[in-house]
Formats: sequence, C-alpha cells, structure tokens
Amino acid sequence: MHYRGLLRVKRRDSGTRIYEAASHPPADDSPAGAVRRAATLIDLVVRKYAPLPAASLTYLLRLLGYGAPHLTAQIQAALRLARELLDGHDLVKLEVLGDPHTLFPNMPETLKATKTLVDEGFKVMVYCTDDPIQCRMLEDMGAVAVMPLASLLGSGMGILNPWHLRRIIDPARVPVVVDAGVGTASDAAIAMELGCDAVLMNTAIAGARDPILMASAMKKGVEAGREAFLAGRMPKKLYSGAPSSPTEGLITAGPGSAK
Repeated sequence: MHYRGLLRVKRRDSGTRIYEAASHPPADDSPAGAVRRAATLIDLVVRKYAPLPAASLTYLLRLLGYGAPHLTAQIQAALRLARELLDGHDLVKLEVLGDPHTLFPNMPETLKATKTLVDEGFKVMVYCTDDPIQCRMLEDMGAVAVMPLASLLGSGMGILNPWHLRRIIDPARVPVVVDAGVGTASDAAIAMELGCDAVLMNTAIAGARDPILMASAMKKGVEAGREAFLAGRMPKKLYSGAPSSPTEGLITAGPGSAK
C-alpha cells in the first residue's frame, strides 16, 4: 500500500522512509542521543532482568531459530513482561535467524514466531526472505509490515532480485520495507523506485568512509527513488520511435546520396 505522504504502519505515521538499525553502537549513546535517534530507529529493544541470556525481544526470538524450542514458554512470558515495560507500546520487529554466518532468516520458525507474537497482541514487522508467497503468508497471519532482504545482511550487494520485490510489493496490503543488502544511495533509490515503502539500513552508513556524508546521500537516494516511483517512469522500448529533438529542417540522406 503506497502512501504519498507519511509512511503508515498499523495506523502509526512516520515522518521518514529511511531507518538506521541499532546493531552498530552509535557515537553518542547518552540519553539525549537516544532521544535524537528515536525518530529514525525501528528496532524496539526491551531490557529484561531475568535468567535469560537476552537483552532484547529480537534476541529472544532468535533463540527459536538456533534450536532452543524449550524456551518457547519463557519467551512468551518475556513478551508479556515486555508489554508491561513498554507501557502499552506493541510495535516490534521480528528476526528469527537460521544461519549465524549469513544471518539468513529461518522462515519456518519466522512463521511460527509471527503467529506467537500476533496471538500475544503485538504488531509485528517481520524480517524475511524475498519470497512473494511467504510474504503473503506473513501478511495473512497479521504482520503489519514485511521486511524482505534485498541481499544478505551487511553484504552491501544491493538489490539482487528486483522482480521478486515487485511481486511482493504489487499485491501487498501492508508496507514493504527493504531490510538488508543496501550498500549505497543508488541501491536505496532502486528499492524506492520499485515501490518499497521504506528502507532499513545500518552497515551501509556505519561502514562508509564518511558515515555522515553517506547518511545524507542515502536520504537523497530514498527521496529521489520515492518521487520517481510516484511520477511513474516512461515505458522501456527496444527502439525510440520518435526523436525528442525538433525535426524541422533536418537534412536526411536519400537514395544515391554521397556517403
């Protein structure tokens, strides 16, 4: 669903379409710095003081993907506690990883965890593969946003399969956010040109030679891509058909003309 103005996720408006994840430590981790970043961060981190080796909802749910199904009851209890600590805030991002090296999502466990979270009353934004069928399944389960990878997390390889993203975007009834693989501003622009509602990135900015300048470039790339999507690109043609320059007074070579 494409909104001309603010990005809307489950009746919540956001003033930006570019988000920076919190996996790399920020330069300013003071309370004031946290407040300044709050408008652009999407990951919701909940500190839990209990005998579980976790400091966030994201990590608790990753345990399911790493072969710890016995923790399911504890995770559900942690989610209930999280809602209390969050004072009613229920928008969370879900990651269930299947491989610690590629950080590729474990989709069977992602589907199970999505159902668990939705049943617990959370509004779930789901990190997932770029499989159109599984994205539709997540949407049907009640996910409020799907967040497919464009390429592997932290790889910077860009949009490897634009056709898959289009097949996710075109029928989607919830926002589609590219969650991984963006390496530079042109990647962000392409994602937005395809019709994505937003882009989430971290390493592309944190790993740049000049992170501040790259962040500025990313913002412009997202804005340009969004405007191009709304404007609608011209159709692609094998031949141009008609010239765009004036043809009056054009000298053409006829039969028998000197070469």
